[in-house]
Amino acid sequence: QVQLVESGGGLVQAGGSLTLSCAASGRTFGRYAMGWFRQAPGKEREFVASVLWNTSRTYDGDSVKGRFTISRDDAKNTVYLQMNSLKPEDTAVYYCAAGITYGSGKEAREYAYWGQGTQVTVPS
Repeated sequence: QVQLVESGGGLVQAGGSLTLSCAASGRTFGRYAMGWFRQAPGKEREFVASVLWNTSRTYDGDSVKGRFTISRDDAKNTVYLQMNSLKPEDTAVYYCAAGITYGSGKEAREYAYWGQGTQVTVPS
């Protein structure tokens, strides 16, 4: 069982930066792929970024490429999402997820555990 708690959300002006954190419980954190997804009101959940457990390879969603960076610190059981050059269309609830997968981590179905979400708001 893995429990995930996101933090770091808030209101930030367009062009600004924000770092989200996701703290995980469990001694086997290092064996899980970690991902960030987001969901805006009235829209489907969207893949943001993932980092695999064995290679630490990362994948980014098309809409955040070059602006967002995912990283993990297995010693701290924490995954981060550094968000730069934020835009109003980045406004959403951001969810952290953990799962055992040998895929890219781009699909929500690859994850068994989810956090409660943290709101990010970028006013237009």
